[in-house]
Amino acid sequence: MFIPLYDTNRLRHIKLQYVTIGLIALNTLIYFATALGGEQFSNAAVLGLGYIPSVVHDSVELAPQFVVIPESLSYVTYSFLHADIFHLGGNMLFLWVFGDNVEDALGHIRFLVFYLLCAIAGAFFQGLVAWDSQVPLIGASGAIAGVVTAYLILYPRVKVWVLAFARIPLRIPAFIPLILWILFQIVMFAAGGEDQVSWACHFGGIIAGAVLVLILRNRGVPLLAGADGEPAVAAGQTPVPAGPVASNESPAQPAPRWGRGSASSPD
Repeated sequence: MFIPLYDTNRLRHIKLQYVTIGLIALNTLIYFATALGGEQFSNAAVLGLGYIPSVVHDSVELAPQFVVIPESLSYVTYSFLHADIFHLGGNMLFLWVFGDNVEDALGHIRFLVFYLLCAIAGAFFQGLVAWDSQVPLIGASGAIAGVVTAYLILYPRVKVWVLAFARIPLRIPAFIPLILWILFQIVMFAAGGEDQVSWACHFGGIIAGAVLVLILRNRGVPLLAGADGEPAVAAGQTPVPAGPVASNESPAQPAPRWGRGSASSPD
């Protein structure tokens, strides 16, 4: 429906989104390490590190040669495995576009905690709806669903560039594609969509992201910010400048930073 490309939301509290970058790098490294190891190695990684509800719930025992971690750790490890390059690329694109600003709002450590808890919530919900499933769950989609939901709550009116229907570039407020994306996940979960996608995992990440962003965001970070990512100004109010500006000077513009979304553009 919509492929996110870029937003105009600058960083305000951190200089570099190094947790977001690190997560993208780690997911990519693990994907290529498993893919280059061959089909047998990749399958072993999925069985050993993927989240298998029936194994975690002790209704099925995993073959000893695939036991590489305690079963409870698979609530996290599954989220660093991906089925193919498109699965990886889609998740990492969403994380690149939206993750840095959520990291900025939460801080580095709390963003990492947030990301992992959303992944755990995704696996937990999958386990609830498919208690005895022997199909391994893999992919960062649960964590990404949490990031998308947090971004919607924090920055709904920031403009984002998207490809509509994978081919039409549009610059629109973030709430339009993100609400549609979230509603689609919920509808597919409720309708019991195709078996190849864990809609329950997405739903769990959405719920976790909505709750955790309210708890973990930094003090002073507003909810439902305006189109520039700053606190929304009520009708009839005059925005208060961040500091004094001499009458013959223009307000200083933020210096570009390495990475995307380096500065906000006027709307």
